Amino acid sequence: MDATQERSYLKLVNNLEEMVQHYRTLLNVVRKEKELLIKADIEKLNAHNHAKENLLYKVRGLDTTRERYAKEFAQLVGADVAAPRLIEMAKKCSISGNVEQGEKLRNIHSTLEIIIKRVSELNKENEDYAQSALKVLNGAMDNIKDTLGGKKTYARQGKMSTATPEGSGNFVRKEA
Repeated sequence: MDATQERSYLKLVNNLEEMVQHYRTLLNVVRKEKELLIKADIEKLNAHNHAKENLLYKVRGLDTTRERYAKEFAQLVGADVAAPRLIEMAKKCSISGNVEQGEKLRNIHSTLEIIIKRVSELNKENEDYAQSALKVLNGAMDNIKDTLGGKKTYARQGKMSTATPEGSGNFVRKEA
């Protein structure tokens, strides 16, 4: 491996390792978010979401850099430059005698794949928890509206509507 290819490889690997660190942090953040959703601690959840957003901005920036480094390295090893894939670059490295670099790229690829899959799963669970909480909240709000709206005794045309004691909400007991 010549010096230019080595520098390109190192830039890519360092970027990928930094991405792995950030995705691990994101995994911990999503786990903590799940706990906060279950506890329904809104203040901490809001602060936590702000930290999550900042982390996602960092990951997006690293991903943009990764794309640039991957294209550069793909060109040097003879892989597809338009859509560089780590697995393909790892194969090209192994074929050209750089087995260790190929293995390193494969390991990073599998690590990222596992972490991203787990983050996605947890994020889906968190979305389900949030949707469930919103349904409960909307149901409670509807009940409050019904209670505060009062029961109408007369229909629109001035005719008295038939109301049962269970439906009117005015009796304390049915025995009265």
